[in-house]
Amino acid sequence: MTVDADRRIIEDGAVAVFDSKIVAVGTSEDVLRDADASWERIDCRGKMIIPGLVDAHGHAGHSLVKTLGCDSPTFWMNTITPAYFHFTTLDYWYHDGLVSALERVRAGVTTGVSVMGSRPRSDDPEIALAHARAYREVGIRDIVCVGPAGLPYPHPTSVWVDGVRHRRAVRFEEMLAGAEAVAETVEGWADDRIRVLLTPFTIVGSVDPSNPSRPDVATHLTADDRYQARCIREAAARWKVRIHSDAFGGMVRLASKDREHALLGPDVHLQHCTGLSAEEVEILAATGTHVTHAPGGRAPIPHMMAAGVTVAITTDGSSPRRPFDLLQAARSAQSALHIRFDDNYLLPPGKLLEMITIDAATAMGMDDVIGSLEVGKSADIAILDMRKPHLVPNWMPVHRLMFEATGSDIETVIVGGSIVMRDRVVLGVDEEAALDAGDEQARLLVARAGLENHLTDPGWSSNRRDFDSPIEVSAL
Repeated sequence: MTVDADRRIIEDGAVAVFDSKIVAVGTSEDVLRDADASWERIDCRGKMIIPGLVDAHGHAGHSLVKTLGCDSPTFWMNTITPAYFHFTTLDYWYHDGLVSALERVRAGVTTGVSVMGSRPRSDDPEIALAHARAYREVGIRDIVCVGPAGLPYPHPTSVWVDGVRHRRAVRFEEMLAGAEAVAETVEGWADDRIRVLLTPFTIVGSVDPSNPSRPDVATHLTADDRYQARCIREAAARWKVRIHSDAFGGMVRLASKDREHALLGPDVHLQHCTGLSAEEVEILAATGTHVTHAPGGRAPIPHMMAAGVTVAITTDGSSPRRPFDLLQAARSAQSALHIRFDDNYLLPPGKLLEMITIDAATAMGMDDVIGSLEVGKSADIAILDMRKPHLVPNWMPVHRLMFEATGSDIETVIVGGSIVMRDRVVLGVDEEAALDAGDEQARLLVARAGLENHLTDPGWSSNRRDFDSPIEVSAL
């Protein structure tokens, strides 16, 4: 299943890889006729070969707080963000990276975007380096997202050294400098498998950072908004990296008022975009800005796509209750849109597959490298075992993939020509040891941050969760 320009589905097909690139895609007969006899062959009878999946927005740190605080979503950000900024260690970020990369590769994700925390944490560049090192060891692509954490500044943070907590207040300029240090160090690491995106928390920091703002609230750009946009634009040009951020209704209209430095354009992709007005959809289309969407948000996806905006589906994983399984995320996004618009014809399976492969690659400016099986592109490939009860009968392959398959059906993963997972065994790391260490680091974080009360019961015999007392929330 190529997802190439012609969207070819080749029965009895084959892909030939030399060095790190795809050198042939066609029928098995044609490809084998021209293949070198010494090349390794992977028998894919009864299997499906697809491009490696591309998750264009997710979070570092989240893999070791899965479900923690998920029963009180009103307070989740205000619980987890302080934990990230004050109670994590470099060991935490490294082992979270291992668990994160393992989950993604096991779900067929060969490229994953990783925002460093909930609000991006760039006050200490070593955090991003620890995370990137873990992805490098597992062997999949990691797009590290670092940038200023959002107003107000200075931002309180803590660094742990030998079990001792050291508090600091970090200015905007220090966070930007930390992000640039990451760009300088890891951009292009591991044969270009590790890249960097500059990622301020939102494109306009003066309004609500997590919800749409109406016109009577989102009235004007502040001096801080303009300063952030200018600094991010200059830094992105300096390091030749792209920009990624969150955006909600009101922000796009405000950002467009600073034409020179607006965090909009073909080098930008924005996550969420809920609550956008019709005017803002037009602004995204006119500026060539890309959008990434996670299931559940009230974003005007059909209107954006009709206007010509590239929209990708992401996991936004993996917390508080979102796995890094893009196949499941695509189905969830489709179902949510069917319900919201009362239209069961939105996003057919072919479009869903595009949104987690070539469209996601396009949103990140990487469609010349990944996102489809084409000669000259990087050999990023996922192989599914289709000989399973839930995937039989053998017809309508795109429908079966997008409506029935899950990440656990991925059997083998290749990234840049290297086999990263074979027969469900990840080759680059000791998976058992990584999972044990990740579990230990998660428990240490809960103890340091005093988050035991957020390990809640499952709510037996109740049709709705209630609370007997207010939720305790840490202050930044």
